[in-house]
Amino acid sequence: MDAALNNPQFITDETGHKTAVILTIDAYNELLEDLSDLAAVAERRDEPTIPLSELMDSLKADGLL
Repeated sequence: MDAALNNPQFITDETGHKTAVILTIDAYNELLEDLSDLAAVAERRDEPTIPLSELMDSLKADGLL
């Protein structure tokens, strides 16, 4: 994980309250990708599952493995 996520820099207001965070572009993009992955998982949460062996057989039958 990007060092910027482990040691973020903050912008504070005149009273010292954190108002914003500074991240590298790489760290920001990594967070966006993680958010996208989590959204995909949430959207598919209620889909039925199949056993791995059934998936492998299907991929082999389709010539993908």
